[in-house]
Formats: sequence, C-alpha cells, structure tokens
Amino acid sequence: QVQLVESGGGLVQPGGSLRLSCLASRSAFSLYAMAWYRQTPGKERESVATITSGGSTNYLDSVKGRFTISRDNAKNTVYLQMNSLKPEDTAVYYCYAQFRSLSYWGQGTQVTVSS
Repeated sequence: QVQLVESGGGLVQPGGSLRLSCLASRSAFSLYAMAWYRQTPGKERESVATITSGGSTNYLDSVKGRFTISRDNAKNTVYLQMNSLKPEDTAVYYCYAQFRSLSYWGQGTQVTVSS
C-alpha cells in the first residue's frame, strides 16, 4: 500500500505560480511512475503531467511550457511547478502512482485561479 499526500494548492491570481508536492509513503518510490491529474465538476479526470521512473516526462498540450513535473527520489516526492496560471487551470489536482498492476491516488488539492 502506498499513501500519497498532496500539498501546495490554494488561491492564486491569473499569471501567478504554485508548486504542488506529493509525498509518497513507500521507500520503493523510485520504481513508480508518477503523474498529476486534475478534475473539475462534471468533467472526467485528465492527466496533466507524467514522469516515469527513468525521468521521462509528458504533458497535456494546454500546459506545455507552463507546467513542469519533477521528482526527488531521495525525498519520495513528486512536484508540479505551475507557472502562468490561467482560470481554466482551476481544478482539484490529484497525485497518482503506478507500478506494474498497482496504482494509487492521493486525496487531491484544490487549485483556484481567480482575480
């Protein structure tokens, strides 16, 4: 079992920045592919950014050039640096971990972009 705890969400003005963090409870964290998803009411959860155990990354087209996913295996933590935030980035952001047939979700953290 892996527990994922997100932090760093909040209210920010358009054009601002936030950094989300996700702390994993498991010591084999480095083996896991990690991702950030987001969801708004009435819509399906969508993948925002992914990072493999080897460090390869992939991004949703609408966040490319603005968001950066990274991981610190020594700290069992994955980050999502979000710059130039837009109102349409408002959502609950979830951390996700996957290794072979195992997958886990965090509880989510709210990000609100509004003036």
